[in-house]
Amino acid sequence: RYSTTGASTFTNTQPLMVSHKGKTLAVAHNGNLVNSIELRKTLEESGSIFQTTMDSEVVLHLMARNCDNGLDEALAKTFQQLKGAYSMLFMTEDTMIAVRDPDGFRPLCLGRLTNGGWVVASETCALDLIEAEYIRDIEPGEVLILKKDEEMRSIHPWPKQDPHYCIFEQVYFARPDSDVFGSNVYEARKRMGRILAREARIDADIVMPFPDSGNYAALGYAQESGIPLEFGVIRNHYVGRTFIQPTQSMRDFNVRVKLNPIRSFLKGKKVMIVEDSIIRGTTGKSRVRALREAGVKEVHMVVSCPPTRHACYYGIDFPSASQLIACSKNIEEIAEYLGLDSLHYLSLEGLVEATGLNPKHFCLACFDGKYPIEPDQNFHKNALA
Repeated sequence: RYSTTGASTFTNTQPLMVSHKGKTLAVAHNGNLVNSIELRKTLEESGSIFQTTMDSEVVLHLMARNCDNGLDEALAKTFQQLKGAYSMLFMTEDTMIAVRDPDGFRPLCLGRLTNGGWVVASETCALDLIEAEYIRDIEPGEVLILKKDEEMRSIHPWPKQDPHYCIFEQVYFARPDSDVFGSNVYEARKRMGRILAREARIDADIVMPFPDSGNYAALGYAQESGIPLEFGVIRNHYVGRTFIQPTQSMRDFNVRVKLNPIRSFLKGKKVMIVEDSIIRGTTGKSRVRALREAGVKEVHMVVSCPPTRHACYYGIDFPSASQLIACSKNIEEIAEYLGLDSLHYLSLEGLVEATGLNPKHFCLACFDGKYPIEPDQNFHKNALA
């Protein structure tokens, strides 16, 4: 996985593998630890030497210090020191250990292969690819131990609490063919579009996504509004997601080569663009400019989530509020910056309604600034460098 803490270098590539007392241990981590700076400083002062700038390596050092107490005690002592988001998988030669933080910020699920082998993945679509059967989600606050030739064991080192699922998984991050937090992502995104159509009805000739992230909300919007759904831009499928590119120059380049408007079709039309989110705004600005150059008469945009105004410290790669366009501009100013005729966002209530889940069980901090776990305000992507 690409790193949300630490530079995007080969050294920081996961899974991370170490050897300790004749045992090899590998770890893969989805999420961010909010107390990694403090923990790493303490470990370094007591002699620990770090090879990467990832927060995940902190966990390995803590495990090594507690391993003489037995596996269960080492796991309990290690993870009771951690704060933040972590869906983790550890592997030794004969044991696999899945850990999910008490808030359950990031998804984690258990599957089983036809030969009886166990599989742990962030999303259920990964199980489909290898023809594994989905068994269940790893529960928030659960440590699941799968050892060769032994029964599966589960321990819960933390007191029971309400979860705080990251709602941005449903908006953008998870694949649409996954079930996340007990809800199908494809269906949830279509519902976002339907609710958005009820909240913001615009006179337009066509509804159109910028493929692929806005596709499913656009489908819901078109079905609810009755405005035809069209694909007026064609995506180059050999280019990755621009949002997760590590540098602005890479994002700008990929925007130029990723989508190409169908000029003869779009010319003279009033177009309704459906986007899943607007983070920095640089991607949207260049896309709207391309539509204007293609002869589009009007460009309106609806967004299937509220304005993203606050930094995420739990594993989504916008850890600085200064990078977020909605932090410094209101909706009218964002519309002007992007070159739009109008701009509308889905309400927070509408977004939660679309998931079909309990609103108390979500982390909505990137929208409302209410953090379930107090973050370290000094944290940034390269804080451990």
